[in-house]
Amino acid sequence: MNFVKRTIDLAMKNVEEGGRPFATVIVRGDEVIAESANQVAQTTDPTAHAEILAVREACRKLGTENLSDCDIYILASPCPMCLGALYYCSPRKVVYITTREEYVPYYRDDRNHFELETFYAEYAKPIAQRRLPMIHQADPKAIEVYKRWQALNT
Repeated sequence: MNFVKRTIDLAMKNVEEGGRPFATVIVRGDEVIAESANQVAQTTDPTAHAEILAVREACRKLGTENLSDCDIYILASPCPMCLGALYYCSPRKVVYITTREEYVPYYRDDRNHFELETFYAEYAKPIAQRRLPMIHQADPKAIEVYKRWQALNT
């Protein structure tokens, strides 16, 4: 089976149905474990990216949070949220079919604090200089949550 073609076809079907142009296919060996198109427009859920939905389905189906024996095919280089999820589930490899530079003439998704062209640079900035206002409100009791986790898990 051609998993690149399957990913492209899934994304095209989603576009034809009013969705956004992104899709993910997760494969173990020659078997499709999970697949999803981006469902943000359909669900009004900003986290319903194709990668996130497919990773959730694959992990549920396999009963693990580790996809180290899987390959993940994605239509475009991942956004920061999806990149984090991909690192966390640790697939064998990720195959991306297009780059932001290739698709930006045809698709744009700007938000108040989010532009793909500049978003990755946000991580390098000190928190106080980032576009998204973030305030550190320390409370010493918060660390107790982590101490309790350590006590229960060591």
